[in-house]
Amino acid sequence: MNGMLNMLLASDNIGGIFEAFPVIKIILLVIMLLCAIFIICVVLFQPSNSSGVGALGGTTETFLTKNKGKTNESKLKKLTVVAAIVFCVLAVAFAVLTLF
Repeated sequence: MNGMLNMLLASDNIGGIFEAFPVIKIILLVIMLLCAIFIICVVLFQPSNSSGVGALGGTTETFLTKNKGKTNESKLKKLTVVAAIVFCVLAVAFAVLTLF
């Protein structure tokens, strides 16, 4: 059994795949770094959720609160969620590749 595994690993096709893993790991790390920087920037561009002194009083309904789904704030939140999901998927892929 051990001899058969060594023979499979020594073949040219499979050996080439294992040699490409360090390159794939570096590419994944670079993409993860860019994704992390993007997440940081998007979060910094988002306004805070607290409305200051107005949060203590009654609520006022404005045009922006009625149509919040179309504002830039909601677009930034969606970008944050998408970038975080991409980052998590890349992190899991990197972890799986490091097991080899």
